[in-house]
Amino acid sequence: MAEAADIQGTGPSPARRWLRRTITVAFGAPLLAGLLQAPLVAAPAAAAEDATGSRTVDVSLDTLAPSAPVEGDTVTVTGTVTNRGKKAVTDATVNLRVGPRMTSRSEIEQVSGRTGFRSDSDPAPLDDAPTVKIPRLGAGLSADFTLSVPVSELGLDEEGVYQLGVSLTGQTSDRQYERVLGIERTFLPYQPEATEKKTQLTYLWPLIATSHVSAQTATDDQQTPVFENDDLAAELHPGGRLDELVSRGKDLPVTWVVDPDLLASVDAMANGYRVKDGELDVPGKYQAVAERWLDALEKAVQGHKVVALPFADPDLASLAHRGKDVPGSLGHLQSATALAGMTVETVLHVQAATDFAWPVDGAVDPSIVAVATSAGAEKVIARSDSVRDDLSYTPTAARPLGGGSTTAVVSDALLSTAFEGDMVRAESSTLAVQEFLAQSLAVTLEQPEDQRSIVVAPQRMPTAAQAQSMAIALQGLSGRRWTEPTDLLTAAAAKPDPDASTTVPSSSRYPKKLRDRELPVQAFRDMKSTRDELNDFKVILTQPERVVTPFGGAINREMSTSWRGEARAAAIYRNNVLDYLQTLTKGVQLVDKSDLTLSGRSATIPVTVQNKLLQGVDNLKLRLTSGNKNRLELNGERYTELPVKVGGGHSQSVKFTASANVNGQVPMTAQLYTEDGTPYGQPMNFTVRVSEITPTVMLVIAGGVLLLVLAGVRMYSQRKRVAARNAEAEAAEAAEDDSAEGDATSEPGEDAPGEGKSDAEEPVQPSDPTPDTRPESGDPSGPGEKVDR
Repeated sequence: MAEAADIQGTGPSPARRWLRRTITVAFGAPLLAGLLQAPLVAAPAAAAEDATGSRTVDVSLDTLAPSAPVEGDTVTVTGTVTNRGKKAVTDATVNLRVGPRMTSRSEIEQVSGRTGFRSDSDPAPLDDAPTVKIPRLGAGLSADFTLSVPVSELGLDEEGVYQLGVSLTGQTSDRQYERVLGIERTFLPYQPEATEKKTQLTYLWPLIATSHVSAQTATDDQQTPVFENDDLAAELHPGGRLDELVSRGKDLPVTWVVDPDLLASVDAMANGYRVKDGELDVPGKYQAVAERWLDALEKAVQGHKVVALPFADPDLASLAHRGKDVPGSLGHLQSATALAGMTVETVLHVQAATDFAWPVDGAVDPSIVAVATSAGAEKVIARSDSVRDDLSYTPTAARPLGGGSTTAVVSDALLSTAFEGDMVRAESSTLAVQEFLAQSLAVTLEQPEDQRSIVVAPQRMPTAAQAQSMAIALQGLSGRRWTEPTDLLTAAAAKPDPDASTTVPSSSRYPKKLRDRELPVQAFRDMKSTRDELNDFKVILTQPERVVTPFGGAINREMSTSWRGEARAAAIYRNNVLDYLQTLTKGVQLVDKSDLTLSGRSATIPVTVQNKLLQGVDNLKLRLTSGNKNRLELNGERYTELPVKVGGGHSQSVKFTASANVNGQVPMTAQLYTEDGTPYGQPMNFTVRVSEITPTVMLVIAGGVLLLVLAGVRMYSQRKRVAARNAEAEAAEAAEDDSAEGDATSEPGEDAPGEGKSDAEEPVQPSDPTPDTRPESGDPSGPGEKVDR
């Protein structure tokens, strides 16, 4: 019975009134007792029943044209009604309801939040206006409608914002009386003539994307970038998110706010790129798509102001709240800022402003402002739900912040968040556009005698549908009857409203939902680890820029705002960057060496340095340390160092002079160092077995040499004695031949009496064999190898 009151122009019959009084008398006492004991939920229940009844049918407004009519126009509304109830709707009528003129922005906001029909605030249907009759609408079924009404019949008495409603009235089988079963409200801004003072409106058009480029590059001279995936191509394709932003924005009076990393990434694609495919990387397939998008963007920004955010759009709030105490973190912001303008000019051939900082959702506190300005930003894009003005009107966006030299450009929260919802459905887009236009007109009418400058900073990465809705809204302002477009640089230089707030909100007022999505402290520690390892690595390279540039960009990407809400993906990206850097640093290493044997007082110990990189390394020192100086020393010391310089893809054998004093095993350690004394890579350990030649052994060797000399002297003496005997024998024989022939002679073949064998016939001692003098091997030492002497 409660819903009978919703029927316009009807009341209960006399019989029904009599029945109601009878029931009240009969059951009044018991019900009163029960109500006194029951919880006070009757009123909410009745309200819920009423709301449910007036939401039986869903009314969808798909189009409203023109969005801001003038005199002589005809307003046409199209849409769909859908029966969400379980009963069929009969004798239904779709009609228009135009409410009274609204007097404030808050009233517009209140109306937009209503759902069910309210007889006390929703106006009656227009008299004599066209309607759409629907005899029957079954449960779950839909029907389309179109309503067209001349502006002159809408009852728009004066300029301003009006509520426009489309409702369906009808009956259901369980309640056979006419009532409102569904309603949808929107707004109709009516300003047929231009206002004397137009509001200057700045609309930011953001070109920002998630990070896609890895730290890895190909091995060619161009260092072709390697992408983590090819997802960016989908956004660049016709109809994709980034394509819609460019194609829609080129004809709009907007200020382009770009992330230089996006430009650099697409430029890399256009010049040839590679994409990770498991352990390998393969050529990218969308070079032509990237070229087309860049060409369209370059043409679109001509004649417009361009603002460049720091490279990779670093998360200023995360840095301020979680990272500024990690050494070196602020340095990333400074380098990202320095890279911004140069990147935009190189890719788009336009000059970009680089002195703007844009914290997430325009939320600021003292630490965020301090971090933003530390990198050179002079202007901070805040939002009015953070920097709040206690005024009855909307003040100019620009104002000095905190009494210092920093300018806050405070964007309007209601206008900036107007298109954050799902704009895929036509109804959602239409309602958002109409509310945006209504709010903008309300701003102008708040202080029609004063011109003010407002800024709209929408969501950072609008979807394609959101970009389309934003474009439709700006086209609705093209008549310039109550606003006129301007750019962000002009808005920042506007004269501040003396009553506008300049107080920086305290840290306690920073939204918890934003703080919960910030990068963790560990993220900045990971960045520091990567940066420290990169600094140690680059000093040994002959072409450090081939490593510093891609890894510097990757570290900046690790701090990107786009990682909010993507904690796991962000951690994986950081780990991939560090792992790849460590793979490169391990390309310069010591070759493992087996144990050596040193025989003698001095020898040369070789240690091999291998360079697997494509470029040479220099500015390295190799230190060899003896674990026992008393047993084995190096150039008279416990350790010695030698410089190392190795070409790309080569190895170098570094030779150290060692001196042995005592036999035994000596542990040795080889370690690479940079020129400043920082250890590079892992140490390499091996053992040298010292087998020293003692004085006794030397005496034996000397004795052997002396014996050889004496043997030679003896052999020489023997030969001389044999020669002398032979000469004497020949002389004696000749004398005997000349004397008597009767002397007795010996038998042939027998020795003369008293003679033995000649000394010359004695065997001679053979000399030592020639020593092996094969060239020494350059291969790694084997077990028990002899050290080069």
